[in-house]
Amino acid sequence: MDVDAGHGAALGGALPTQPGELPLARRLRSLLTWPTNDTDPVSQLVRSHRNIHPSADPSVLRRAYTIAENMHRGQFRKSGEPYITHPLAVAEICADLGMDTTTLVAALLHDTVEDTRYTLQALAEDFGHEVAHLVDGVTKFDKAFYGKAAEAETIRKMIIAAGKDVRVLIIKLADRLHNMRTLGVRSAASRERIARKTQEVLVPLCDRLGIQTLKRELDDVVLLHLEPDEHARIARHVHDRPGWDAYLGDVVAQAKVALRRSRVDAEVSPRPRHLYSIWKDTVAGGHTAPFDLPRIVIVVDGPPTDCYAALGAVHGRWRPVPGRFKDFIASPKNNLYRSLHTSVCGPQDRTVEVLIRTREMHRWAEYGIAADFRFPRSSGSDTARVDQLAWLRRVLDWEQEAPDPAQFLESLRCDLAEAQIQVVADGRQVVLPAGATPVDLAYELGTDRGDHCLAARINGRLAPLSSELEEGDVVEIFTENDAESGFEASAAPRGPRREWLGFVKSPHAQMQINRWFAEHTAPGISIADKVRLGRATIGLALRKRDRGLASDLPLLRLSEELGYPDLETLLVAVFDRAVEPDAVVQQLIDLVDHRQ
Repeated sequence: MDVDAGHGAALGGALPTQPGELPLARRLRSLLTWPTNDTDPVSQLVRSHRNIHPSADPSVLRRAYTIAENMHRGQFRKSGEPYITHPLAVAEICADLGMDTTTLVAALLHDTVEDTRYTLQALAEDFGHEVAHLVDGVTKFDKAFYGKAAEAETIRKMIIAAGKDVRVLIIKLADRLHNMRTLGVRSAASRERIARKTQEVLVPLCDRLGIQTLKRELDDVVLLHLEPDEHARIARHVHDRPGWDAYLGDVVAQAKVALRRSRVDAEVSPRPRHLYSIWKDTVAGGHTAPFDLPRIVIVVDGPPTDCYAALGAVHGRWRPVPGRFKDFIASPKNNLYRSLHTSVCGPQDRTVEVLIRTREMHRWAEYGIAADFRFPRSSGSDTARVDQLAWLRRVLDWEQEAPDPAQFLESLRCDLAEAQIQVVADGRQVVLPAGATPVDLAYELGTDRGDHCLAARINGRLAPLSSELEEGDVVEIFTENDAESGFEASAAPRGPRREWLGFVKSPHAQMQINRWFAEHTAPGISIADKVRLGRATIGLALRKRDRGLASDLPLLRLSEELGYPDLETLLVAVFDRAVEPDAVVQQLIDLVDHRQ
């Protein structure tokens, strides 16, 4: 984009002016007064960004920072720091991930529309609709107007925006990471509440996007605020491990020799666990002392088949531990993580964990969906990105069937659950959430199969429909329409049963069962629907007066003058009849005619 295009639209209302100074003079003054020494607050951001993207243009970052700094001037965080330190830190997190310039600009401006007089329309004029979409996607709904539904509707809005551009989610995760880093200044109750919500939605969301480099820190800071004593205990263990580095150095050296003898070209390095991972394994195994096995990672410089050659070399050097091998290359995790995992009896008969992957797999394991931006020429990244976002498309499909925002949020929490199982049905593997039942499976096989599900056979034996399925189960689903099933369908009630809602686990099954019974309850309506219908109501009132709108700009101006936080809130108020449509239209006409 043209650096100067729209520059005055934002700066004209943002920068302090000199008496009698023309807009062009203000513009030139802003361009000529950048700091040139290390006190420049944007210099570190620019360096981090250009280390990964050398051809990036820093001027647009400086312009975005100037607008953000002026708009947030006079605002402070609870720590007492100027508010601008937060969006700058969020942009730096995005830069460290390797995100593109557009993402960094949106990160710098991500709170301006929500917390300042800077409007989305002005932002779009200054930086384009792409940046405006990202900022709008992370802008929260106002609690004063939306009440308890604000949080759920905000997350719903963010997911919908991410369906068009996944960078919305990356900015949100960076925003939450910095807020978690600075959570210590909040009250104990606030720390626990925010940490819990982070653990329930944003940590699993980060995992689903595969961005482990962010997830590790989020995990650790959540542990710090929810289990401070355990965090301190694990931290002391990590700090005091005697001989740990020397032992891992010996393991790495021996692994390199074994790989060379097998003619496998690879890099080997220690792979220490983060605090939350150690704590999780300690609790899961019921250990009294922190359970922390030495671990190395082998990154082969070659095709995936070289990973299996490396596995052979490792098993040839050390005896493998039975039952500890996992092949996530042949069967990737739900976030497309791919690696071979094995445990061996290493030097001094200590159990050592070994991860084996290609360079491409290693990049994805660290950066997930962000790898496509950090390594734009990376082979295979486009395919991985499309496959990874299939999950997001599926969420968007059932999002439309959840009019209640609280139901949507609960369904999203369930869908993001890390634990999943694979079962076999109709001759194919089906992925389901852990604890899923034959009813969940039936709906996964098809809406009609779910609605008319009558009985199930698990591993050859009849089982209740509420039975929890386990990894590897072979399941047959019988419906009311299966004449050959041998079940008396005519004696059974038709359609789903309400009690199914008490045990189904998948959001898809929940949505479809609720859909079936929709005629027995008053239909809900989402904020998005209210916005759409509020806009239509204003359009109809305008047509009655032989008027119309060429753009949203007059409505945006009116929403500001009436004291609404954004246009969407005004449209919802029109739908709810908090304000009369005719009164709004009259004020809109007066505003437009007066400005003309």
